[in-house]
Amino acid sequence: MAKRLTLTVNGKEHSIEAEENALLSELLREQLNLTGTHRGCDTGQCGACTVHLDGRAVKACNVLAHQAAGHEVLTIEGLAGNAGNLHPLQQAFKDCHALQCGFCTPGMVMSALDLLRSDPDPDAATVRLELEGNLCRCTGYENIVKAVLQAARQMRK
Repeated sequence: MAKRLTLTVNGKEHSIEAEENALLSELLREQLNLTGTHRGCDTGQCGACTVHLDGRAVKACNVLAHQAAGHEVLTIEGLAGNAGNLHPLQQAFKDCHALQCGFCTPGMVMSALDLLRSDPDPDAATVRLELEGNLCRCTGYENIVKAVLQAARQMRK
């Protein structure tokens, strides 16, 4: 049975009907058309659906949409500035060629942002450890680690 919920996504309040068992990842993609939140495994193992819920990284396939009611959600689409400027993490992923197919990229960026908020000066080992819950089948992670370290330097300036 669908019920109305209200949540803030990327700074904009939405009041929307959702089934009681709808996942946050479904609501974001299918009802709000925020397709940067990818659905990979639907079990919380791949990290492709990572978003921020009240400032903390969560896997949106593990959160019911109604659990997000009254809360703030930040997706990859909400990172870029209004003028179309990329967030330093997005820019670093581009500069360091830290993506190939791009499927894991939004989740990697959102997880990396969570890391850099708690540790603004991580080393490569810390980046690898903290991104452990995000799977990439293309890159071998080297350039992802470089991108996160570059973004960390940029964001500290």
